Amino acid sequence: MPIPQNLSSSAAGRFALAILVPILLGACASPGSAAKSAAPAQWQGSVAVSARDDVALTQWWHQFNDPVLTDLITQALQSSPDVRTAVAKVTESRARYGVQRASLLPSLSTSVTGQGTSQEVRSTHVTTRAESYSASLDASWEIDLFGRNRKSLSATAADLAQSEENLRSAQASLAAEVATAYVSLRSAEAQLATVEASLRSREETLQLTRWREQAGTGNALDTQQSVSTLEQARAAVPSLQATIAQTRHQLDLLSGQTPGALDSLLTTQANVPVATATLAAGIPAETLRQRPDVRAAARAAEAAAARTSAARRDRFPTLSLTGSIGVDALQAGKLFSPASTIASALGNLTAPIFAAGRIQQTIKIQDALEQQALIAYESTVLTALAEVENALVSVQHGGDRLAILAQAVAAAREAATLARLQYQSGQSDLLTVLEAERTLLSLEQQQVTTTADRTTAHIQLYKALGGGWTQG
Repeated sequence: MPIPQNLSSSAAGRFALAILVPILLGACASPGSAAKSAAPAQWQGSVAVSARDDVALTQWWHQFNDPVLTDLITQALQSSPDVRTAVAKVTESRARYGVQRASLLPSLSTSVTGQGTSQEVRSTHVTTRAESYSASLDASWEIDLFGRNRKSLSATAADLAQSEENLRSAQASLAAEVATAYVSLRSAEAQLATVEASLRSREETLQLTRWREQAGTGNALDTQQSVSTLEQARAAVPSLQATIAQTRHQLDLLSGQTPGALDSLLTTQANVPVATATLAAGIPAETLRQRPDVRAAARAAEAAAARTSAARRDRFPTLSLTGSIGVDALQAGKLFSPASTIASALGNLTAPIFAAGRIQQTIKIQDALEQQALIAYESTVLTALAEVENALVSVQHGGDRLAILAQAVAAAREAATLARLQYQSGQSDLLTVLEAERTLLSLEQQQVTTTADRTTAHIQLYKALGGGWTQG
């Protein structure tokens, strides 16, 4: 992938601030370049530098060992409107490149004409008829003396490369979006199962308070408090059911399907997917070379630089050559043995003298667009680095939080069991039981949410590292 070429002198300083072009395109930069030393040597924190597994990163969703997730992403990559739109844009860019390339070559055209006349002299009633036929072959060619057309062709080639990178970026984003929605679905299902389990426990507690009230060892206040906490927990069920239905519809949409089309695939119950291992992050330079959005931004800067160069060449003369060869005949059948042959050639050299500042203003426009493309590239690079750092932090701290929550849930579950036993034996009051049940439900929900958040962090890490697309 080439470095953006032909930057204007005013843009060169700005481009130097786009600190990681040589890193992104390391094969094009010398190992000892000063710009390369400006790149981070490794990621922040305690992440160990190790070689990336680009093959596994290409289809990172296999790390979750979830067949449903794999099927969803496969279907989405084939049917998503976003991906199909990106494919159509590649086709458009390829055709535009072909049109621009044709401008470098001569153009040929041909024409055949026939003419017949009839004249009658009324005084003599004599009619005379005449026919004539001609054919010509015309050629024209604009000689690209100063390379303006070649620069325009280079810009169009960069546009084509950018559209291809945008397609890959759409694939990577879609895979991450589908996986994130799938994790949200499984998280909502797990939370619903947790609430339903809590409801069963609270129903048992309610039944116990009623028995105690009937036996005279309890009171109506305990019963109503138990009813209140039961219904409070039950109120979460409709919201979770709505989230499940809406997330399924989101997956249908991402896959280019009508609502409900994937229900048969999604009805299979499954836990929140968990990555079996974290892929090695490698070094920042490898990530920037792999990320299609960074590559697309570099191509956009290259196209803008080529257009600036082409605009500057509008100040120079242009040379056009035209030629024609024609034949005349009195009968159509004699076009190939004509009575006369005519040939002409013309060279036309034109140069702008006064254009009321149009050319100079056009150059300023293109230079400003080049500046914008370079700033956009710099922003894309910095965003890419920040996304990886944030995802690494989320993965690490999400694991720490899960370990703590696992201990808290185990203790809360034991506390709820003990509180219920003590209440049955009359050694504690109902409020202790209800509080223990509320604490357990809250911690179990936090555990589900944190598991989903950590999985989502893995997904964002894989996307940030440039995974999720294939060359093609």
